[in-house]
Amino acid sequence: MSDIGYRTVLPDGWPRPRGFSHAVVARGATLVRVAGQLGTRPGESGVDPAADFGTQWAQAMANLVAVLAATGAAPQHVVMLRAYVTDIGEFNKNGRAVGEAWGQTLGKHFPAMTLVQVSGLIDPNAKVEIEGEALLP
Repeated sequence: MSDIGYRTVLPDGWPRPRGFSHAVVARGATLVRVAGQLGTRPGESGVDPAADFGTQWAQAMANLVAVLAATGAAPQHVVMLRAYVTDIGEFNKNGRAVGEAWGQTLGKHFPAMTLVQVSGLIDPNAKVEIEGEALLP
C-alpha cells in the first residue's frame, strides 16, 4: 500500500496484537466509509433466523468487501473496521469461523479495529454488523 502512504503503528515495548493493528497512518488517498453490513445475502430482505454467528460474520465480511469493490477499493485498502455484536461470548466461541472468514475476505491484512457488544441491531435476527473505512489510492 505504499502508493497511499500506509503504515501500521505499534508503540515501543507493546506486543503485536493478534488480528488487528492499534493504529494506521495513511495519506494521499480518498476516504471510503462503508456503512454497517449485516449477515444478509444480497437480495434478501433480512438475516436468516437460522444463521449462526460464524455464518453471519462471514456474510457481513463478504458484504463489506463487495461494497469496497464497488468503490474501486480492495481489502488491503481497509484502514479501520468496527464490529458490533450482540454477544461477545458468542464472538469468542466462534473464533475459528471468524478467522476463516477474515482469511477469505481480508487475507493477512489487519487494520485498526474496534469490537463492541450492543443490545440489538436493526434486524432482530442479526448477531453482527461490520462497518469499515478504506483509503482509495
